[in-house]
Amino acid sequence: MYLALYRKFRPDNFFDVVGQEHIIKTLKNQIINDQIGHAYLFCGSRGTGKTSVAKVFAKAVNCLSPRDGSPCGECEVCKKLKETNNIDIIEIDAASNNRVDEVRDIRDKVKYPPLYGKYKVYIIDEVHMLTDSAFNALLKTLEEPPAHTIFILATTEPQKLPATILSRVLRFDFKLVGLDDLIKHIKNIFEKSGIKAEDEAIVQIAKAGNGSVRDSLSIADMCASFANNNIKYSDVLEVLGTSNQEVLCQLAQAVLEGDISEFVVKLDVVNLLEDITKEFRDILVIKTAGINKDVIDLPVAVQEKLKALGDKFELSRINDALIKFSDIEYDLKYSNNPQLLLEVTAMKFLKTKQDINQVKNESSLNIIKNVDLTEKKEVAQNLDNT
Repeated sequence: MYLALYRKFRPDNFFDVVGQEHIIKTLKNQIINDQIGHAYLFCGSRGTGKTSVAKVFAKAVNCLSPRDGSPCGECEVCKKLKETNNIDIIEIDAASNNRVDEVRDIRDKVKYPPLYGKYKVYIIDEVHMLTDSAFNALLKTLEEPPAHTIFILATTEPQKLPATILSRVLRFDFKLVGLDDLIKHIKNIFEKSGIKAEDEAIVQIAKAGNGSVRDSLSIADMCASFANNNIKYSDVLEVLGTSNQEVLCQLAQAVLEGDISEFVVKLDVVNLLEDITKEFRDILVIKTAGINKDVIDLPVAVQEKLKALGDKFELSRINDALIKFSDIEYDLKYSNNPQLLLEVTAMKFLKTKQDINQVKNESSLNIIKNVDLTEKKEVAQNLDNT
């Protein structure tokens, strides 16, 4: 049976966890020093490893011979806890089990000792979905559970938890995984899976994951299927529906030059706003910092095109375009006609340029009318210079 990459390569120990070094170090030290807490809160964005770390920790606290705080995976208890039907690690989805009766059932069962290891671990995912009465039912048990019980609460929205719950847990905030870590992780998985991929393709996959390991691997899975395990940069753009760099460069040039007819002809709204805004950002960075693959994750050939485009325009004009398009990002999400909104934004940008030129020209004429004929030539020359 085929397993998705994010399931196949789910970490079995702390050494395989991507990022979250600050959390892993703390948990390992607790196990090494035998300072295990009774309740934990793992919070952070989706796909950052909350549930995976919870499962590894549940095995580590029960392992008979942990290696630097990580489960060995070889002792009798580790083997038993790997089985899907083990009753010492209980996973509960609070999104679908959020009523007070389900929490009372947990409260009644925590008194029973673990079957294999030292601890029985309850992992409650999406815990913020519990009802108020369910939280109240959990409160006393969470504060003083039996010595053999550990609670691990996981959530993407910790602000929805009552203060009474937050005060009774050790809180760990999972951060989004850095781009370099994601790239390294994807490369490693591709090598193990026999999947070939261009470096630019891997970078684009990692960027599309937005700091989420699970999202990155899901995208990698789709790209591998689409490209038959030989992924090119263009394949990733095709799968993601991301605008082609050549088109983006032409659109950016059309806006900066004020050629709205060209902009409208080439406009195709899918992920375009984010893409075109990033295009202006990249042009701005390259114009100020030069071509640098460590700063902008684009092929050098693409960066050279953006540099040539940036050289044609003043810094202020590129910056104005970036601000104009980034300002409508929120509105575009709820617009019934996103293409029209983008076209209007481009037209406003052109109008701004025309207005500035018109004001400048009118000011020039007014000044010239109010000076002596002998001074007109000198004033006009000064205006041209400015």
